[in-house]
Amino acid sequence: AHGGAAYREDSGERRSLSEAEFTAYVQERRASLYATAYHLTGDRFEAEDLLQSALFSTYKAWDRISDKAAVGGYLRRTMTNLHISAWRRRKLNEYPTEELPETPGDTDAMRGTELRAVLWQALARLPELQRTMLVLRYYEGRTDPEIADILDISVGTVKSSIWRSLRRLREDEVLSFGRDEEDAFGELVA
Repeated sequence: AHGGAAYREDSGERRSLSEAEFTAYVQERRASLYATAYHLTGDRFEAEDLLQSALFSTYKAWDRISDKAAVGGYLRRTMTNLHISAWRRRKLNEYPTEELPETPGDTDAMRGTELRAVLWQALARLPELQRTMLVLRYYEGRTDPEIADILDISVGTVKSSIWRSLRRLREDEVLSFGRDEEDAFGELVA
């Protein structure tokens, strides 16, 4: 009976040490872990939920992870898998329909039209090749290699030109409406 009590004490000490180790790991890396979750979900609240689920899963497996240096990769893989699983479950609940859902009545119906007109005007101020690349990418949904093939230019040229074009649009005074660049541009692209 005496050996069993010693085992329980030793087991309890190891658990406390593991909890302290896990807590220290999370406290040290919580910002980068949250950033990863946010980049996966694009939403603050979903990122918090995803990170919480991944941390719970990792905590349960903590004692089985022999290489603690690989915990970051394990957590990122766990977050990715959880996010993909959630995305697949959510996707199963969406069905195509002939009728569009009702739009909220309290929004300004002209606002979207005005924004599109302003965006097309800003696009018109870009050089023709840059405008063409943006339309192919964001309007037609083409990939960089497809755009390069269509325009007979290199993929690197496509990437750098699109980057420069987006930067010019972000800096466009008409698009900003007096707001900071990220808010104004985010509303137009959304």
